[in-house]
Amino acid sequence: MKPRLQPPPRLHGFAPVATARARVLILGSMPGKASLAAAQYYAHPQNQFWRILGELAGAGRELPYPERLRRLQAAGIALWDVLASCTRPGSLDADICPASRMANDFGPFFAAHPGLRRICFNGATAEALFRRRVLPGLTLPPGCTVRRLPSTSPAHAALPYARKLELWRDALAPFSARYRASPGAPPNHPPAAALPQLPAPPRQGPADGRGSRPGRRRGAPVRGR
Repeated sequence: MKPRLQPPPRLHGFAPVATARARVLILGSMPGKASLAAAQYYAHPQNQFWRILGELAGAGRELPYPERLRRLQAAGIALWDVLASCTRPGSLDADICPASRMANDFGPFFAAHPGLRRICFNGATAEALFRRRVLPGLTLPPGCTVRRLPSTSPAHAALPYARKLELWRDALAPFSARYRASPGAPPNHPPAAALPQLPAPPRQGPADGRGSRPGRRRGAPVRGR
């Protein structure tokens, strides 16, 4: 008799990184293995997210993680993922078990961040999940637009980095406080006075002491099609 295979454990994403004055929300799908192990957004060393945001918001990978988050928040940029939890035997979006998908509850988040003017999806999967599982029946903040951007994942390396950077800059520049406040400042050196002393976000998880879950929906899992 063959041994019974155990299902992969349910994974839980992170709490959002945002201040009340956020104008841009960058959404991924679900943190990968490296990010979950490090309890950091985009922790895989080959992921180009922090390289791009280093050039656009002074939040490069060479800085400590809490400092990167402070610089994003000072620029009016928020981070989160579409999914709050799922099961996934691997690390790729394609490995996510469709029936296990549970989306974050974006209604309270949007109500607490009425100044959002753009939602940027880090890749096609994040956009598809948001449009199919979150957007129906949900009202975006007034004047808020959406934009899909090329994924920064190392699994999507076909597009040259220079082109990715150009597309990300085009999406973020009109809404980022960094560009509005100091358009002539060097990319990697925003004014120190603009950096609030905010702690790194806790990891999201079930109510077992592993972390708080602001904006999290406690309902039935979002089912795939």
